[in-house]
Amino acid sequence: MTAADTSSCVFCRIVRKEVPARIVHEDDLVVAFHDVAPKSPTHILVIPRQHLPGLSHSRTGDEPLLGHLYVTAARLAREMDIASYRTVTNDGADAGQSVFHLHVHLMAGRRFGWPPG
Repeated sequence: MTAADTSSCVFCRIVRKEVPARIVHEDDLVVAFHDVAPKSPTHILVIPRQHLPGLSHSRTGDEPLLGHLYVTAARLAREMDIASYRTVTNDGADAGQSVFHLHVHLMAGRRFGWPPG
């Protein structure tokens, strides 16, 4: 995706503060905010600031960013006193990805079944 293409990405627009979001964390690499259509009582999305369409688009060298997404999710869960939670990353439309900007769902507050979906 080119810089011009990121203008239509809602998550890129949240990063740029063009679209309102209930942000709970920001740092140099990631932004975390409440999902607008939560699937659990707690549903936070952790996204990279840089546009990456999905996990399948990651490359060698992205390991620090990918790790930071999950470390941030775990830290937010601790800060929110959440003992049990689920993290989910969907990659591709058939997997349920609806916004094509990599994101980790941090979901808690209800019992989750297995398998999901």
